[in-house]
This record gives sequence, structure tokens and C-alpha cells, in this order.
Amino acid sequence: MTEAQLAAEFETHRPYLRAIAFRMLGSRADADDAVQEAWLRLARAGGGGIGNLRGWLTIVTGRICLDALRRRSARAEQPLELSAGSLPRQAAGAGRGDPEQEALLADSVGLALYVVMDALTPAERVSFVLHDVFEVPFDAIAAILGRSDAATKMLASRARGRIRLGTPAAATATDAAARGVVDAFLAAAGRGDIDGLLAVLAPEAELRARGPERTIVVRGAAEIATRARVGARSGALAHPVLVDGLPGVLFTVDGRPVTIMAFTVTGGVITAIRVLTDQGRLAQVVPSWVA
Repeated sequence: MTEAQLAAEFETHRPYLRAIAFRMLGSRADADDAVQEAWLRLARAGGGGIGNLRGWLTIVTGRICLDALRRRSARAEQPLELSAGSLPRQAAGAGRGDPEQEALLADSVGLALYVVMDALTPAERVSFVLHDVFEVPFDAIAAILGRSDAATKMLASRARGRIRLGTPAAATATDAAARGVVDAFLAAAGRGDIDGLLAVLAPEAELRARGPERTIVVRGAAEIATRARVGARSGALAHPVLVDGLPGVLFTVDGRPVTIMAFTVTGGVITAIRVLTDQGRLAQVVPSWVA
């Protein structure tokens, strides 16, 4: 097989590999780098003797991502976040596809949820994403991690449990302070505590809620406080997220995303709140493993 033929064959697998890398790394740029490195390793190895190219590339890409996650963990980086600022309307209404297509859709809108994935170890994250999202067999994952099948299954199970429990990732002191203000807002809203809401809202605070048909803007702490009914829906679960680098929360009901909120916190009070309630868009951009 010539290099041109090998390159053409690799291109047929690029979307799949990019989806895997994006799910594990949470960054389009890092995913592209990982896929490019996989191509370079394939080019060096040549195509001879590789019976299952997709499987070979999956293992190679998994190892590249594992190394990247380990380096990131050593530097205490936390790059995953949600970008809800410009979700494309054409994404709404389409049904959920297979995990690869779901990851590709998330990539197309620049989205990765920062829920608890960064609380996982690199090995847990690789085993969980490859098995639970892409249905890669445990023996192939074990080859990536250099562990036994049984140990790999345990890693995936542990990751699954930690995600369901919603273990938060570590945060800086500034992040923690902002998150504390958001938590106070959510608690007060859940109780219907107007005074509690006013205590954490700046007088000139603005709430901008984007629904399927229109955007509603509410200005002033008093007006926001009287309208706040956050989390009042029965069975609603709150998941902490970052939205464009800001502290936020994703609400799900029966495993379905219903609301995303982002908060701008300045000087210990909330100055702006962004809300996304478009169910069609939420169903498309929130990965199924979150709930």
C-alpha cells in the first residue's frame, strides 16, 4: 500500500478518531493534535501487517489521549467547559444518533460539559469513554492501559459510579468563591427566599433567558428575585458546569436536560445570568452520559 493509499484509508477513520479524542480530551485543538499524531505513527509503521486498521488506530489514539490526560493531570489543567453562546438552530429537532455521531455533533458546536469528567483519573476516563460511549471491547482498552481486562472493567465501573454521584472537580479559590455565590442563589431560589436572592444579586443584575422561540430579558435584582423559580420542578437534578468559563448549572429531569444557567459573579454578587431552555437544542448538545 502506497502512502497516498494509506492516507486515503486513514481519512475514512478520521471522524471516528476525532470523536474519540474529543470525548476524552474535551478540546477540539487537542483532539486534532491527537489524531494528527495517530496519522504520523501510522505513516511510520506503514500499513503492512495491520489487519484491522480501525482497531489499530483506536488503540493508538487511546494511548495518545491517555498520555495527554496524564500530562494535563500533572499540570492540574481543567479545560472542559460548556459553550452555550451560539448553538446552531439547525441542530434542533434531530434525533439522537450513535455515540460517534453524538460526539461529532458536540464537536461541531464547540461543546464539552465540565461536569465530573475531570474528577476521573486518566485511566478511568479512557476506560469509561471508550467502553461506555464508543463500545470498545475491554480487551482493547486493556491493551491501551497496560492492565488486565478485570482491572479495566473495574476502572470503567468506578468512573461510572463517580459520574453518577456527581463528584466535583477541584477548583481555585476564586472559582470556589464564585461557585459558593451561585449555590447560595440556587438554594434561595429553591426556597422562594426573596431576601436570600437579593443578598447575592447586584442591584443592576440582568437575566437573559433564551427559549425555542424568543429571548426574555429581566433587569434588576428585585425583578429577578420575584421571578426566580430555579429547581422548583419535581425531580430536577442539578449538575455543576462551566459555561464559557463561568460557573453554571445544568438541570435534568428524568435524565433529560431541561435548563442550563450561567452566572457572572463580580465582587461577590451576581451581575448577569444567562439561561438556555430550548429543549431541542439541549437534547442535542448535552452528552447522554451526563444524566
